[in-house]
Amino acid sequence: MFNKKKLFSLITPIAAASIILAACGASETGTNGSASEDGEGTTTLKVGTDAAYAPFESFDDKGNIVGIDVDVVNAIGAEVGVEFEINNVAWEPLFQQVTNGEVDLGVSAITITKERQETYDFTDPYYEATQLIVTKEDSDIEALADLADKKIGVQISTTGHFAAEDLQGKGSKNIRAYETTPIAIQELINGTVEAVIGDNAVILEYIKNNPESKLKAVEDDSFEKEYYGLMVKKGNEEVLELLNEGIEKLKESGKLAEITGQEIE
Repeated sequence: MFNKKKLFSLITPIAAASIILAACGASETGTNGSASEDGEGTTTLKVGTDAAYAPFESFDDKGNIVGIDVDVVNAIGAEVGVEFEINNVAWEPLFQQVTNGEVDLGVSAITITKERQETYDFTDPYYEATQLIVTKEDSDIEALADLADKKIGVQISTTGHFAAEDLQGKGSKNIRAYETTPIAIQELINGTVEAVIGDNAVILEYIKNNPESKLKAVEDDSFEKEYYGLMVKKGNEEVLELLNEGIEKLKESGKLAEITGQEIE
């Protein structure tokens, strides 16, 4: 059973830019990534994300962070009796904030990789994904091999970035790494790069929402299946167990499949 008392620490003011997705406004967040309890004993965990990754996390027209990951986290909270304060901290800072304990967990369509597992702990998978290539509709690019000598756009330090490096080699001058996938795709539209490699759901969401961009998605069987997990600081077993408990309950009830649109073991 999760021991909420162990997560209590000193209280710090919430940054003005934080987006609070908690049902009770009375809870506050502690320092060093530790959750706190409000007067009614409600535990709040601080979450970091990169809200430029629709359909998993993005801002709606009211400035709220919404998406699949937000729905998954809030559903976990409902199952295990905690609330989450979700903050947009951008992609690369997210990893550092988890390491520093500034947030309790990272939630941003984060693929579980062996390299990342050396530094962080991950929950059980909650989503299955793969990489896709996106290019212009009139492009002759039909497979990953066609990108061997092409200029490729990627979001920095993502599995799309790693795939491009596997193809062309680390340090390739043809690989252009950007802060977000939408920026990489915009550079494709501008003609700076000839293709972008990114997560399938994100690429397809972009094409669906921007039909005027005249882009197409290209599948390639050489891209391996990937699995997303919630990321916590190495050794944070208490939060990890809590999150896994929630994920397991969501799988058993069918709620996880309802949120993500897919079954996962």
